[in-house]
Amino acid sequence: MAKVKTIYICQSCGGTSAKWQGQCPSCQAWNTMEEGLPETTSSNARFQGLAQSLPRQKLSAITAEDLPRFSTGVEEFDRVLGGGLVPGGVVLLGGDPGIGKSTLLLQALAEMSSAGMNVLYSSGEESAAQIALRAKRIALNAPQLEVLAEIQLEKLISIMDTVKPQVLVVDSIQTLYSEVLSSAPGSVAQVRECAAQLTRAAKASGICVLMVGHVTKDGHLAGPRVLEHIVDTVLYFEGDTHSSFRLVRSIKNRFGAVNELGVFAMTEKGLRGVTNPSAIFLSQHEQMVPGACVLVTQEGSRPLLVEIQALVDTAHVPNPRRLAVGLEQARLAMLLAVLHRHAGVACFDQDVFLNAVGGVKISEPAADLAVLLAIQSSIRNRALPKELIVFGEVGLAGEIRPCPRGQERLKEAAKLGFTVAILPKANMPKTKIPGLKVIPVERIDQAIAAAAELS
Repeated sequence: MAKVKTIYICQSCGGTSAKWQGQCPSCQAWNTMEEGLPETTSSNARFQGLAQSLPRQKLSAITAEDLPRFSTGVEEFDRVLGGGLVPGGVVLLGGDPGIGKSTLLLQALAEMSSAGMNVLYSSGEESAAQIALRAKRIALNAPQLEVLAEIQLEKLISIMDTVKPQVLVVDSIQTLYSEVLSSAPGSVAQVRECAAQLTRAAKASGICVLMVGHVTKDGHLAGPRVLEHIVDTVLYFEGDTHSSFRLVRSIKNRFGAVNELGVFAMTEKGLRGVTNPSAIFLSQHEQMVPGACVLVTQEGSRPLLVEIQALVDTAHVPNPRRLAVGLEQARLAMLLAVLHRHAGVACFDQDVFLNAVGGVKISEPAADLAVLLAIQSSIRNRALPKELIVFGEVGLAGEIRPCPRGQERLKEAAKLGFTVAILPKANMPKTKIPGLKVIPVERIDQAIAAAAELS
């Protein structure tokens, strides 16, 4: 009897090797090679184009029209999508287990079905009875919503051609399998093939497909990275499962702006949009405490007010600790060096802990100035004024660099009752904002002196 030939497949990039290796030769990832069977299918019909080839055209001669959109019925979800769903668009939603992916999509389909749209929810992880129980638990009223429990790709595409729903939810892409491949559901080959076939079917029929994707322990989408390249929009759920608040962030969007943020609250009746998200990220102090500074950050088109908290304490070990939650830890080390060199504040014998309130992750450099003022406030044990807001990027030479959309940040702060702002001189508003005193600074030592005068 002939021996069955096996190969080893990287679960990160899909690269193959004839023998097991600790490191993938293609993507250099460690411990991702798993044994599997080689794919022997030779069908080329799966790779035919969606339309006939067209002759070359000049860009100026092509008529560009805005794509029509339809609302999901969930305002915060529409914001992250860039205004709503696009016919033929493919959206991938990833996040930790139990964070609310299926609940959000079920609520969106319920709203769309109530508006008279033809929608279909296909689940490979739950039975129809389990989906009905969840809908009952969150008090969904959607008598027209159709539910399907299917994991075979060919049957699902056949149902798409027959029913022709306007919106299809696939929960999840890791549970689907295609008969043309011999590997198990969730493998690199199956995930890539199923995603490609669903995308091709969506583009050909104009059906909007929403796919749920599992994530690895590192928080990245499971399966090959090509999965994120295939789809039109990639959304990530953020937030702690122990907290009632959830954040949905747009990482990629071919039909809208990236880095848009939607804020939800998990309630007994499912996810509800938060109309004033800044209230989540501000601590409820009667008076400001030492080490706290309010930052105006920009998430897509939305300015948000976030409280940055710092705690500086005497180190009792030879190597002081540097810990940042919600901010970049490498940038914290750089800012401490700038604080020492250009402001004369040394932290080499101090433990420094940094936290962004509310579980939000801040990656923009506009948080630099707020971080340094919070650290200085903790060292001096003097609280900054409650009505003060700060933003600005700090360079290695100690200069305060401007940030984009400074006018929108100041208007949002003034609307929420803040009266004093320390900001880069280049971000000075052209017209005075009523009720807001602006203090422009050019150097980090000027910013620290201005904050000391206010505290």
